[in-house]
Amino acid sequence: MEKFQKLHGVAAPMPLVNIDTDMIIPKVFLKSIQRTGFGVNLFDEMRYTRDGEEIPDFVLNKPQYRNAEILVAGDNFGCGSSREHAPWAIADFGIKCVVSTSFADIFFNNCFKNGILPIVLPQEQVDILMEDAERGENARMTVDLEAQEITTSEGTTIAFEVDEFKKHCLLNGLDDIGLTMEKASSIDAFEARIAAEHPWM
Repeated sequence: MEKFQKLHGVAAPMPLVNIDTDMIIPKVFLKSIQRTGFGVNLFDEMRYTRDGEEIPDFVLNKPQYRNAEILVAGDNFGCGSSREHAPWAIADFGIKCVVSTSFADIFFNNCFKNGILPIVLPQEQVDILMEDAERGENARMTVDLEAQEITTSEGTTIAFEVDEFKKHCLLNGLDDIGLTMEKASSIDAFEARIAAEHPWM
C-alpha cells in the first residue's frame, strides 16, 4: 500500500448527503476481487448517461476536477452496504482523502485499509473547505497527516483528529498484510521452534 504523508492537490466539492456505496460503485460492477479497474465506474450513475456519455455537469467530469485527489463531501458519506469495492473505486480514480462531517463505520475503516484518509470535521469547517474546493483546480489544498492539518489555498489551517494506530498504518503504507509482514521474523522463529519441538506435526 502506498504511504500517505502529505498531499497537495485539487479538492472536488460534492455536497450531497447520504452518498451510499451503491452510488460510489454500483453493484453491477462488482465482478472482480482485484482492487484495480473500478475508477472508471466511480459514481457511474451520476457521471454517465445510460448511453455511456459523460454528464458535463457532474463535478468529476468538469475539466478542473478530473485529477482531483481530495473529495469534500456531504454528511454520512459511504453509508449503505459494506462493499470494499467502494474505497477501491475511490482510490483507483486517484482520490486519496475524503472529508465529511460523518462516515459510515465500515466504509470509514475500509478507507484506512486501502490507503485513503477519511477526515471527520464539524460542519462549519467542512463548509470552509467546500467553499475553497469550489474555486477549481487553482485552489489546491494541502493535507498533512503527520501534523494532522489541512491548509486551504488561502492559507487557512484546520486541525483534524485521527486514530494513532490508523495514522501509523497510513504513514508507513501498511495494510493488514503489511502489518502481518512486519512480524515475519517472529512468525518464522515460531514456526521453526514448533517444527523442532513437534516434528510429527
